[in-house]
Amino acid sequence: MHKQILILLFSLLLTVSCGSSSKSGTKNKVDIKIISMAVEEKSLNVMRDILSKNGFNPTINMLPDYASFTGQLEANNYDIAINSWNTVTGNPDYAVRSLFLSDGDYNYSKISNAQLDELIEKASAESFADSKATYSEIEKIIIDENAYIIPLYNRVKTQAFNKTIVDENTVKIYKAASINAGEISFVDKTKNETEPLYISQTVSSLTSLDPIKGNDGSINFINNQMYVRIVTLTTNDQISTENSLSYNYAIASGNKDYYFVLRDDIYFAKVENKKAVDSGERVGASDVVFSLNRAKDRNSVPNHRTYSLHSSMEKISIVTDINELKNTKTDTSDVYTELSKNLPAPISSLTSVTSQADNKNGVYQVVKVTTVKPFPQVLNYLAHQSAGIVSESQIKKVNTYNVANYDPQKDICYGDESTITEGNSYNNTLYTSGQYIAVYKNDYEVVLERNPGFMKDTDKFPKIKTVTIKFIKDLDAAVSSLRSGDIYVLYDIVADKLKVIESDSNLVLQTMPSNALIFAFLNMSDGHVTKDINIRKAVLYSADQNAFIAVNDGYGYKAYTTLSPLVDTGNTLTADKNKVQQYLKAYEESKASSNQ
Repeated sequence: MHKQILILLFSLLLTVSCGSSSKSGTKNKVDIKIISMAVEEKSLNVMRDILSKNGFNPTINMLPDYASFTGQLEANNYDIAINSWNTVTGNPDYAVRSLFLSDGDYNYSKISNAQLDELIEKASAESFADSKATYSEIEKIIIDENAYIIPLYNRVKTQAFNKTIVDENTVKIYKAASINAGEISFVDKTKNETEPLYISQTVSSLTSLDPIKGNDGSINFINNQMYVRIVTLTTNDQISTENSLSYNYAIASGNKDYYFVLRDDIYFAKVENKKAVDSGERVGASDVVFSLNRAKDRNSVPNHRTYSLHSSMEKISIVTDINELKNTKTDTSDVYTELSKNLPAPISSLTSVTSQADNKNGVYQVVKVTTVKPFPQVLNYLAHQSAGIVSESQIKKVNTYNVANYDPQKDICYGDESTITEGNSYNNTLYTSGQYIAVYKNDYEVVLERNPGFMKDTDKFPKIKTVTIKFIKDLDAAVSSLRSGDIYVLYDIVADKLKVIESDSNLVLQTMPSNALIFAFLNMSDGHVTKDINIRKAVLYSADQNAFIAVNDGYGYKAYTTLSPLVDTGNTLTADKNKVQQYLKAYEESKASSNQ
């Protein structure tokens, strides 16, 4: 009898113990699944440790590369995904449009918020000064009200090079834009024609060599070298025509019409026998109109990755009436005057036919971009790699499939990685307007050659003939390759290796605050615990940004959203364990109520 009583008491104690609150204040730890790429291993581990201490039972899955990571996203196999976003256009609209607009290209969380959509559109049409209050409101909806993302930290942009090999006066670091390989020269300039410039990147699977189908770390550097745009960004994110297809641009009063006067000395490159050759086809106004129209058309290609960036453009046209330029006012003068600065000859006539342009004799092509509403930020989007100019004739020649019935098993798109990969699939059909063209790729590298028709008789002609991008997945190995001289330039360097680089007398380390946010987005699909706003807020207030910065040796700074490096809204996030427990308790109560 006494034995039976003891067993009963033990059972009751066990039941009470299992159902009692833990130190975290929750009855049972909440299971949650976190994924990231290997490049964010440190952030993944910090997130796991933080959540473990705050009432969660996290499981982690570290994916080796971008393709594996996106595969898990598409399979909906995660609750929290750690990723990065770099506002490579340098403007705040880009920092929010693709990620948070209801139909944004990179809206992986499937956010659908009419108020947020309205505010994003409102801010896009405001002056920078006026937009600050609107962007602050946008941030509060994203973070305070809904916890759509979890900001971890803003990155410091880093790149390094071997100054004994590469001329340090020719290597610039750009806050948002990619390295401009065409500016770089070897110390021994005789090697520019005979030796490759060795650079590395971690990702070997290239999303697409079609500029509108890729917008990630696998392809941004490459496509930026291969396709000219009508404007570019300076090192500090200012709009420029340096290395672009335009001599000048002008903004008509009212901020809806944007005019660009084009150069006549850029030709498309093509590949013959794995060598870059001048196709003889000049890059002109009709190609600009075609390229920008397909960039803004969501249905122009399957898997269009960048259409929302260009939705502000209503019409792209060629101007043939010189009086339109003279009669259209800008805020300071007129379009003709602003387009005429430092041209080879004054504008005497305009033509719609590319072959008839003759700048030295005053014959030019002018393209006009008209926006749906006043939208000065369109210039930043026109500097993005997705606004790269492609050959209308070549795209139409290659893309003969029906987009609506596209079959990836049989249809070959312009820019498909397979077409430049050595082996049976090799059939390089690229036509590129930029400084370089990809001639071939294999498992170890992709080789770019200089476009022989890019501003050939100017100082903008690319200095080094060949750029070889080596695929080195392990970032520690990439640093070792830089130090040993196997590669000459390295960007996005592992934080704990920066001091090693600084101590190497042969290397130069360049750093600057970047526009890149490391953050986590949350799966709000049915069946995922993160659909519940209480869980999302519990995760949000668990995130101690100091811990993420610390594991990166202090190379980073606090952030609130993707807007943080661009607009100082004054909004901040502070980890708060009391709030974590408050939201976990609310989640448990809501769950218990729904089960009754």
